[in-house]
This record gives sequence, C-alpha cells and structure tokens, in this order.
Amino acid sequence: MLINEVGIAKFLPHFLNISVMLTQLNEGEFHPYYGAYISKAKNPNIVLGLGDGKKEFTDFVYSIPDEKLTYAYGIGKWTIAEVLQHLIDAERVFAYRALRFARNDETPLMGFEQDEYVPNSNANNYSKEELLADFEAVRNASITLFKSFTDEMLLRVGKASGSPMSTRAVGFILAGHQKHHLEVVKERYL
Repeated sequence: MLINEVGIAKFLPHFLNISVMLTQLNEGEFHPYYGAYISKAKNPNIVLGLGDGKKEFTDFVYSIPDEKLTYAYGIGKWTIAEVLQHLIDAERVFAYRALRFARNDETPLMGFEQDEYVPNSNANNYSKEELLADFEAVRNASITLFKSFTDEMLLRVGKASGSPMSTRAVGFILAGHQKHHLEVVKERYL
C-alpha cells in the first residue's frame, strides 16, 4: 500500500514544514525591500537553510585574517567586525519578530535603526572567536525557534516597520540577509 503525501508528512520530523516552503511565499507576506534578501535564500526549508548558512558563514569568517576584522573599505563604512555584529543584532531583532508573529501577537512592531546600533555595539573590541560564538549562539536559537513553529504559525502575519510580514518570511529574510553580507564582505573587504 502506498502512503500518500499527507500520510508521509505525519512521519517526517515537524521541522521540515513541507507545506510552507519558500516557493509558496507570497509578496504580501513581506515588504518589497526584503525581496532582495529572500531571493538569496536558496534552501526552500527555513531550518535547513539557516543551518547551511551558519556553517557556510562561520567557515568563511574563520578564514578571514584577524587583522582584517577592523578594516573598513571606505570612510563611514562598517568594519568586518561591525558587519558581524550587525548580523547578530539583526538576527535577534528579526527572531523576536518571528516569535511575536507566530504567537499571533497583533501589536505592530517598530523598526530598528541599524546605523545607530553599529557604533554603539563595541564590535571592534571583540575577537573573531567572540563574535562567531555570539553568531552561532544566536543562529542556533533561531534554528530552534523555527523548528518549534507549526505550519500554521509560519503562515501567521504580523506588522513590523509599518508593513505586513509573515513568520516564514522572517526565516527566509534571516537566511538571505546573512548571505547578502557574506557576499559584500567577499567583494568589498577582501
């Protein structure tokens, strides 16, 4: 006897969330600004994409010479350490949004000013190991958070920075945002 697709889904680990993949993401689930990040999220599974991104990113950062951490490619541009801290801060903010949306909290969430966070982050005083330990801790927490969401929770939509955003869109934004900054560091810093 063959098991149909729904029957198979019962036996797969919950975190695969096979019914709410990236390919089904609707434009009304995120502000168009985030489309560039979402397009960089190549794995249609949020949890697997976040895990793959964590490994790719940490491997890449470990290859950067320590003396390059405080390098900025131009006046007023962030250093590599500040880019890393920005990713950590943004992941915390966006994971909080995902939690609120998944829990069906309809309170509109304010945006955050990344350009105010960076100079107040003290990032240039941290070692590569400290920054990566923080990134890995935050990313692991995001992975655990997204594993806990049901398909229904992933489809819930809240409001952030004045625009609708679904829980699952947040996951793809996180994956794509990290990929975006990896590409920027490769192109402009090294």
